[in-house]
Amino acid sequence: MPLVTSTEMFKKAYEGGYAIGAFNVNNMEIIQGITEAAKEVNAPLILQVSAGARKYAKHVYLMKLIEAAIIDTDLPICVHLDHGEDFEVCKSCIDGGFTSVMIDGSKYPLKENIRLTKQVVDYAHSKGVVVEGELGKLAGIEDNINVSDKDAAFTDPDEVEQFVKETGVDSLAIAIGTSHGAFKFKGEPRLRFDILEEVGKRLPGFPIVLHGASSVIPEYVEKINKYGGNMPGAQGVPEEMLRKAASMSVCKINIDSDLRLAMTAGIREHFALNPADFDPRKYLGPARSMIKELVKNKLVNVLGCDGKA
Repeated sequence: MPLVTSTEMFKKAYEGGYAIGAFNVNNMEIIQGITEAAKEVNAPLILQVSAGARKYAKHVYLMKLIEAAIIDTDLPICVHLDHGEDFEVCKSCIDGGFTSVMIDGSKYPLKENIRLTKQVVDYAHSKGVVVEGELGKLAGIEDNINVSDKDAAFTDPDEVEQFVKETGVDSLAIAIGTSHGAFKFKGEPRLRFDILEEVGKRLPGFPIVLHGASSVIPEYVEKINKYGGNMPGAQGVPEEMLRKAASMSVCKINIDSDLRLAMTAGIREHFALNPADFDPRKYLGPARSMIKELVKNKLVNVLGCDGKA
């Protein structure tokens, strides 16, 4: 099966009241853990690549690993650029075989965000590639994204119709209170479902995307802290909130921090119990298994996209 875009995935997800998991990938073990989990539960996938991941692993290596995953699983897989910061990066990914790109113009005023996003849309659509735009600013840190709490801003529902109409984007990431990283909330977790509901009314049938949606699984944080880590106060988005979002207009939910936590927990635990073991297969294997376990739970119990491939 060749790589696919997210168009048909999102159409089915919107109509079915579930969401597609968009998982960030950096190396072979992460890709294997994600795709093996999806194969077992027959779920469609979006594999996301950030600018940092492209720099670390190199574009060609990641694409060949994803090609291997398709051969191994025969799943519908979309390859997506996460947080493209300019036209040149998006163009490079489009020309390099990605089937979806995100252009993140959220740091700009609305008019400039529209101009930049439309530039990417025009080029991407000419190549059969879909585009995700963003309105609103999420707080937190992820790769080259660094937005302070004071600079974060909720999406204004009054802007979404103009943005979608004038840019031609295929999906829209909005800010309703999630944030990047493992420290998402100070106090009780809250999401602005009123904003999501209003955006859904303004854009009926249109796929909405939720960034910064890792749940920061306590089990993995506890293991990291037990074996020498220091993550007091780590807190993510409760899974019941993600399930609610997936039942509304959210068709794509991004997960990155949970993957990092699962992998780190597996490696730390292995070295704590086997301090003299220097075989990479012995510590990367358990890390891959933890990622697989995590992703399977997300696909079945949070996103509800199992059996939808």
